[in-house]
Amino acid sequence: MTSLTYRDAGVDIEAGDALVDAIKPLAKATDRSGTMGGLGGFGALFDLKAAGFRDPVLVSSTDGVGTKLKLAIDSGLHETVGQDLVAMCVNDLVVQGAEPLFFLDYFATGKLEVEQARQVIAGIAEGCRIAGCALVGGETAEMPGLYKGGDYDLAGFSVGAAERGTLLPRGDMGPGDVLLGLASSGVHSNGFSLVRRVLAATNLTLAAPAPFAAGQSVAEALLTPTRIYVKPLLAAHRAGLVKAAAHITGGGLPGNLPRVLPAGVVAVLDARAWAVPPVFAWMARTGGIAAEEMLRVFNCGLGMVVVVGAEQAEDAIRLLTEQGETVTRIGVLEAGEGPAAVRVDNLQGWPG
Repeated sequence: MTSLTYRDAGVDIEAGDALVDAIKPLAKATDRSGTMGGLGGFGALFDLKAAGFRDPVLVSSTDGVGTKLKLAIDSGLHETVGQDLVAMCVNDLVVQGAEPLFFLDYFATGKLEVEQARQVIAGIAEGCRIAGCALVGGETAEMPGLYKGGDYDLAGFSVGAAERGTLLPRGDMGPGDVLLGLASSGVHSNGFSLVRRVLAATNLTLAAPAPFAAGQSVAEALLTPTRIYVKPLLAAHRAGLVKAAAHITGGGLPGNLPRVLPAGVVAVLDARAWAVPPVFAWMARTGGIAAEEMLRVFNCGLGMVVVVGAEQAEDAIRLLTEQGETVTRIGVLEAGEGPAAVRVDNLQGWPG
């Protein structure tokens, strides 16, 4: 029997080393106050004092991208799913009033293709740059026999911090508070099993012109990365304008907004108040998906909902708009009974 090597078993150590070399400058570009050292250590270090915190509470989040990855793999467009990965984590941190500090990724594949992985991690670095957090490390796992050739999976982990006493949601929410919706960039990173099911029922290929996005292919439009709301929302929070915020992910508005509301209130929303991106109307029409199901699965045009006092609503709208967000009054909190709930009015014929 000839002498076997790890490469014979399907794992290429040299390719892994080449990837580390390729991503070091990407990670370096995300440095921020508090980071210590660089890639290559057994663990990443972060100095909270150097980051400006006096009495911090740590907040952590982990997530993935889901079956949106299948569209990236099948289309060969890998540049944006890394930003999705970061967004799914850091948007969950900021709604708790935390500033994202650092991020780590897990990239798993059957056979490591260095350029494919570099593109994915470049997207992760871009997401970290937008969020203001440092990419401090991660893990690349080459696992032949577990993943098919060309397939990969992603997971991310982020840690943020907030000064003690500044966490969200606040305890002073109640009837009369105003709900502001921050526009999404599209489908974001939830509901793609249903998206793919709708696509499978059509004759559209991923390379075909998107019927819901002029000038883009189906794949390009659907792979639009999840919007990162960190800096605008932190600015509004630090200005004392935010009582609560909800990241609208899987479960949609009915599943996520009640998570940050107190018992005894109902969030009453007007479905006609905000602009719904054409992709959602196309999916509802093409797939015969009921309005209630659309709301339960997708963000339907709202990536974030912010609760503000009625007297501060205009100030919050102005600040968030100046920070680059598209902001709409979408409803109010009303008195209710029992656990917090959501009611969406004017759904007949919606989303159009």
